[in-house]
Amino acid sequence: MGNYLFTSESVAMGHPDKIADQISDAILDACLEKDPFSRVACETLVTAGLVMLVGEITTTANVNYQDVVRRTIQEIGYQEGFLGFDFRSCGILASLHTQSPDIALGIQEEALNEMGAGDQGSVFGYASDETPQLMPWPIALAHAFVRELYRLRVSKELPYLRPDGKVQVTVEYNEYGCPLRVHNVVISTQHSADVDNQTIYDDMRCLARRIVPPQLMDSNTLFFINPTGRFVLGGPVVDTGLTGRKIIVDTYGGMARHGGGAFSGKDPTKIDRSACYMARYIAKNLVKANLARRCEIQLSYAIGVSRPTALHIQTFGTSKYSSEQLEQAVRAVFPLTPHGLIEMLDLRRPIYKKTAFSGHFGREDPEFTWEKTDQVQALQKAIEKHVP
Repeated sequence: MGNYLFTSESVAMGHPDKIADQISDAILDACLEKDPFSRVACETLVTAGLVMLVGEITTTANVNYQDVVRRTIQEIGYQEGFLGFDFRSCGILASLHTQSPDIALGIQEEALNEMGAGDQGSVFGYASDETPQLMPWPIALAHAFVRELYRLRVSKELPYLRPDGKVQVTVEYNEYGCPLRVHNVVISTQHSADVDNQTIYDDMRCLARRIVPPQLMDSNTLFFINPTGRFVLGGPVVDTGLTGRKIIVDTYGGMARHGGGAFSGKDPTKIDRSACYMARYIAKNLVKANLARRCEIQLSYAIGVSRPTALHIQTFGTSKYSSEQLEQAVRAVFPLTPHGLIEMLDLRRPIYKKTAFSGHFGREDPEFTWEKTDQVQALQKAIEKHVP
């Protein structure tokens, strides 16, 4: 089909939707810290001067939700009234109740490994050998930009930076799906009113030279820096935020399919979070084991049922093994029940707030157990048993 362009986006820590994600996951962490078996489904809405918490929480933990919300907003960077959203003065409304007994019935563990899925649904995991993190270049670069913008803001190396912002990276691929070059970069970053546009442009170009590998950037790479010319007002004062509205940012930037379920605010009995982590774990280990150069995993579940209703592996013509052979190897190595994947990935820990900014995948943080490639040898041995 010839060369083509592919674009992915990441958003800053202070983007309204990401504020909501971080609050929801901070509440989840606060519950899990005191009660690892907490059942949490917390949704957050943020707007000018107001945070709303809604959802279902069943836990023995005694959590001061207001303190969690205010501390999270403070850590994100909304610490001054002139930003229009301030951790001290914002109102907080909460309407939280316990989990439905009908849902709870389906996930009770009457016997080891018999916990049913907390809901029906399908999830996808993806890995590609195009980057060291086994992620697609567009989303990997977009995340790298927002992480560095955060560092420059907090360190005050660029004191004019403010919490809100977005980055979009477009990569040109050849007809075989190999990345050739970065075609364009779009950076929209909130800033103080006293900085001129040229200063921001020059600083962002320097940032790009540090982040984009030299072999991927050339004289024709285009840069769009604060395209409207001004981004002083930002955050919830100008844009409402809601948990779960950045699911493509959270995953693979659109390069892989998505089952539709959001992550933040959900405990690991919710398979649209935990099984998605397992699918990434499987895909990454398959690619690292050289069983495929590019791999997408689909897992499907029914509420209250322990075993997945389906497993499908797509390698896009990059593997010498059939999908059936790979699936047999995966089933031999990875426990795919809700109980099994929670135990294998150690998901009953307060690790989730960290995931709510800069993506859930492609990171080396030790808490991100689904990013390990410790099943490579097991997969290689398993595939040998299933290849005639």
